Amino acid sequence: MAEKMLAVLKKEKSPGAEIDYVEVPRIKPDMVLVKVKACSICGTDLHIYNWDKWAQGRIKPPMIFGHECAGEVVEAGSEVKRAKVGDFVSAETHIPDQTCYQCRTGKMHICKNLKILGVDTNGAFAEYLAIPDICVWKNDKSLPAEIATIQEPFGNATYTVMESNVSGKVIAIFGDGPIGCFATGIARAVGAAKIYAVGEFPFRVELLKKMGADVALSIQKENAVEVIMDQTSGEGVDVVLEMTGVQKAIEDGFKILKKGGTFTAFGIPSDKILFDLSNNVIFKGAKIIGINGRLMFDTWYQLSNILNNKLVDPTPVITHKFPLKDFQKGIDALLSPTKECGKVVLYP
Repeated sequence: MAEKMLAVLKKEKSPGAEIDYVEVPRIKPDMVLVKVKACSICGTDLHIYNWDKWAQGRIKPPMIFGHECAGEVVEAGSEVKRAKVGDFVSAETHIPDQTCYQCRTGKMHICKNLKILGVDTNGAFAEYLAIPDICVWKNDKSLPAEIATIQEPFGNATYTVMESNVSGKVIAIFGDGPIGCFATGIARAVGAAKIYAVGEFPFRVELLKKMGADVALSIQKENAVEVIMDQTSGEGVDVVLEMTGVQKAIEDGFKILKKGGTFTAFGIPSDKILFDLSNNVIFKGAKIIGINGRLMFDTWYQLSNILNNKLVDPTPVITHKFPLKDFQKGIDALLSPTKECGKVVLYP
C-alpha cells in the first residue's frame, strides 16, 4: 500500500480547499481502513468550503473533509468484530461514544458527545479513510458505488419520511436539494396519497417531478401556499416535511399544515428564526418532529431494503460525476447561480 494518498484538504481558516498528497491514515484497534471507491459532496461540505459562520465555529484546519462515501475494507484492527478485509462498506457518519445516556438507551444518533466524520475527524474526500467499526455499514457488493455513497443523505430522507407516517396522507415537501428529492421518491414508494413538492430552481423542480411529485412548484414562478390551499379546498396538507431550514419555507409550511397535522423539521436554519408558537403549533394542535441524521441502525436497514428491492431509483438525482482531482468542478456545479445540479459524486 502507498504511504501517501490524494485528498481534499481544508488547510486554512478561509474560503476554499486544496488538493494535496498526505499520509495514508493509520487505524486504531477498533477501526477499519477503507479504500474509497466513491464519495459525494454534501451541503455541509459547502459550508466548510465557503467557510461560513457555522464552519468557523466548528472546523479545525488542517483537515480532510467529506463524509459520504463507499469503498472496500483493506485493513481491520485487532478489536474489529463487524467488518473484515474485502467487505464493500459505507459509513454511518455519526461517531457515538457508546457510553452516554443516549447511546445506552438506543439513541446513538444524538449521542451527548457525538462526533461527525469529516467535520470533527478527518473525512472521506481521499483515497483512504479510517472509520470506527461501529460506523461500518456492509453493502451488497452488487450495489453500484455511486448509489452506495449516497446512502447517508438517502438515509436522512428515509428517517424524515418514516417518522412522519405519510402513508395515505396528503403531504408537502419543501426543498429541491438532493435530500428533498430523495424524500419525494421515498414518500411515493411508501404510499403517500398525494405529494406537493416545493422548490426554487427550475432544474431541480424537474428532479422533484422525476422522483414522483404529483405537483412540483417553483417559488420563482408560483405562490406555493395559494396553490396548495386552493387545491386542498382550504384545508391544507396532513404532513409537511421541511428540508430547507429557510424561515420563509418554515412559515409557508405551517401556513399549509392542516389543523392537527404533523410538521417534520430536517432543514437547519442558518441562525435563530422568529416563530409564532401560538398560531403555528398550540392553536393548530400541530405535532412537530425533529430529525437529526439517521437512526442507528434502524434507518440503514430501511433504506437498504428500499434500494436493494428497487422501490426508489435515486439515479436521476446524481447529475454530475468527476474524478476526485476535479473536486473544484463539483463545487462549482453546486455553487452555480441556477443550481443546475443535483448530487455530485467523486471518484478517487
